[in-house]
Amino acid sequence: MLHSRVLRYIDEVARSGSIRAAGERLNVAPSAINKHVLLLEEAIGEPLFERLPRGLRLTPAGEILVAHVRRTMKEYSQVEAEIRGIKTLESGEVIIATMNGLAGGIVPKAAARFGARHPRLKVSIRVMFVRDIVQAVIDGEADLGLAFNLPSTQQLETLWKMDTRLGAVVSPEHPLAGMETVPLAHCAPYPLIFADKSMLIHGIVADAFVEAGLTVEAAFLSNSIEAMKCLAGAGDGIAFLSKFDIAEEYRNGVLTYVQIRDRTFGKNVLSLVQREKRNRGLAATMFAEEIKRGLRGITD
Repeated sequence: MLHSRVLRYIDEVARSGSIRAAGERLNVAPSAINKHVLLLEEAIGEPLFERLPRGLRLTPAGEILVAHVRRTMKEYSQVEAEIRGIKTLESGEVIIATMNGLAGGIVPKAAARFGARHPRLKVSIRVMFVRDIVQAVIDGEADLGLAFNLPSTQQLETLWKMDTRLGAVVSPEHPLAGMETVPLAHCAPYPLIFADKSMLIHGIVADAFVEAGLTVEAAFLSNSIEAMKCLAGAGDGIAFLSKFDIAEEYRNGVLTYVQIRDRTFGKNVLSLVQREKRNRGLAATMFAEEIKRGLRGITD
């Protein structure tokens, strides 16, 4: 740790109330400790200790500095423990509960990267409905939850979230594929692929057409994101999904995402959560960071 020796000196002088006593405790010459204290006082421009007949007492500036020193040393000790923990990761399991679209792209990609670095750790990916994801994380049956439009609850802590706007998802050969943005009305003539009413995005998409004054009927309905993506890639149909739903297909050139020009779609918030106030294991913490890196990569 940068300047760790000086921090220890200052902390021990404050505890001992004497440079001589601090030197004895640290097995360091008092003159060396005194030199560092004087140099630090000169750099700060304020005395850190009052020199009294029977020892030293912290000044207000010294109290502020010592509080910072102790926080820094405590945090550094935690960092050291985590680094040691990495070296001893021999076995364990991380469980993430997620939705079927995310389980077909973002999550397994992150799991593969994580597994390559930590081959002795097991990652379990469980596909559930939103309400079941919430309950699994609250009950401790899953370490992490990743899903769209999770209900707000004090029992969950949000580690990452973003409003992932829905757009028109089409094959690269679709007439709309070359457009950067498209009005919702331009989608109406094509076969529309809707999530069925069991999924929250059904209401988001259906309401958007109503608010735009467009009367349409879906050519295809499904409660499977995978099926919706396949349908969009197989012809002239249009599915309404987020970039996160099609991350792998977009990267591989199988599907294209076109932003809807008129902002008629409601919010579609993707969240990574854990149980509130739960002390996650090191493996779960590291996997959460891997997931977040993957999510940020899609938005860059």
